[in-house]
Amino acid sequence: QRVAIVLALGKPANIYLIDEPSAYLDSDQRVICARVIKRFILHAKKSAFIVEHDFIMATYLADRVIVYDGKPSIECTANPPGSLLSGMNTFLKSLEITFRREPDNHRPRINKQQSVKDREQKESGNYFFMSPDDEFKMKKPTSTDGSDAKE
Repeated sequence: QRVAIVLALGKPANIYLIDEPSAYLDSDQRVICARVIKRFILHAKKSAFIVEHDFIMATYLADRVIVYDGKPSIECTANPPGSLLSGMNTFLKSLEITFRREPDNHRPRINKQQSVKDREQKESGNYFFMSPDDEFKMKKPTSTDGSDAKE
């Protein structure tokens, strides 16, 4: 899978279409892979349309998301692309689930239903919690020499 991703990114293109880049990767490899893809896209000043069902991988990769409404296998409507924060809030609200980010590694974690944090976030409308500068940190390009690989 890692070789396939490198080969795909090695081909010159204006838009990269990548389907499930996290398939067959363990959790640590998924985070590294997401960083490599995002770093490449940002530094090359290209665009990518990535279909990803792994929540952690998707949140690392995305700066914009498309949320679908409807009934599975019956009908659906694609909403216009929105920011990561607004898209995840819309999606998670439909599931009645709240997420927080762990302070040490920034990975998303599901809050327990009806926990204090879950109730606070639902009352404030923040189903997907990000600090104000998280979106900037996620978009900010990092070095290409691997010196920040263990962020």
